[in-house]
Amino acid sequence: MTADPSVWRVKGMPLAPATGHGPLDGLRVAVKDLFEVTGFAVGGGNPAWLASALPAAADAPAVARLRAAGAVVQGIVHTDELAYSLSGTNAHYGTPPNPAAPHLVTGGSSSGPASAVATGHADIGLGTDTGGSIRVPASCCGLYGLRPTHGAVPTEGVLPLAPSFDTVGWITAGAATLALVGSVLLPGGPANLPSRLLTVDGAPPCDGFGLPVSRVTLSTWDDPDPLLLAFRQVQAAEAWRAHGAWITAHPRTLAVDVEDRFRFGAGVTAGEEAAARAYLARQRAELLDLLADRDAWLVLPAGGPGHPRDLSQAGRDAWRRQTLRCAVPASAYGLPSIAVPAGTDPPAGIAVIAPPGHDHGLLALASRPEG
Repeated sequence: MTADPSVWRVKGMPLAPATGHGPLDGLRVAVKDLFEVTGFAVGGGNPAWLASALPAAADAPAVARLRAAGAVVQGIVHTDELAYSLSGTNAHYGTPPNPAAPHLVTGGSSSGPASAVATGHADIGLGTDTGGSIRVPASCCGLYGLRPTHGAVPTEGVLPLAPSFDTVGWITAGAATLALVGSVLLPGGPANLPSRLLTVDGAPPCDGFGLPVSRVTLSTWDDPDPLLLAFRQVQAAEAWRAHGAWITAHPRTLAVDVEDRFRFGAGVTAGEEAAARAYLARQRAELLDLLADRDAWLVLPAGGPGHPRDLSQAGRDAWRRQTLRCAVPASAYGLPSIAVPAGTDPPAGIAVIAPPGHDHGLLALASRPEG
């Protein structure tokens, strides 16, 4: 069968074999085109970037760990350009299919990994999550996804976007496989569950995974604009430092909306960035105090269903803002968050956010029968 060019940049049978044996024996991995895979260049979702990239001399650590545990790299899959989008639409390679909702996008920027898993052509989608790019496509496609604690999985050998928020995450069709990958990629840590879950006033109800659920008021949910602005300022400033020189040398190479996001970062002053970082630190401390006081984790929507594939740019921008309202708290505060299918039609997910280091607990929560 011919590989779908909107999903796969390059596909093999497999592309790279396992290098050892372990809990992932025989599982197929679709690798987001940000990770170094031995012998292949990183394309970053953009043909001009790919044209000037050199083949990788070694696997990124995350890829190497999966192969050492028995997984095979089925292929390299597309991403939104330089991972700076959430829709899953790529101006150069097209929009990957979402079999759970064919008229809707997969979500991004881990659009290729999500589509490969959703269509049954991969068991594991290895991707990244900076502002929601694991949890959003998992939600849109009816899949499971984990954004680990920031720094828990090495990001070496991965094309950066905003290092203060970049994480390596993964997407699977079921909770058991999600946990198997966690046993390979994550450091050790507690797997205990909280006594209860908290959800915000105005959020959809959830079944609570068999735990009591209480409602709380969060100012950043009721009025998300200050949080979204602070996150955007830090993310864009770091993204411009990472790629601004290349963008300046290659004008109009990126889609207009993606390039605009990068160029916003060029205008963020040092004072604005410092103030934004201080604001995020204060909000993080307040949320962690709330969770600790109640021995609770926070439940939010992982995002709404994917938007129509032909939605206008204005409509996409509105969808992006609503989606970031759900995804940014975990991203901005460096917290682990798991996306679990809500069982809706079209698909949408719920996300649970835990304190740092409770990644294994989130995986255990998702594996409960109520989850």
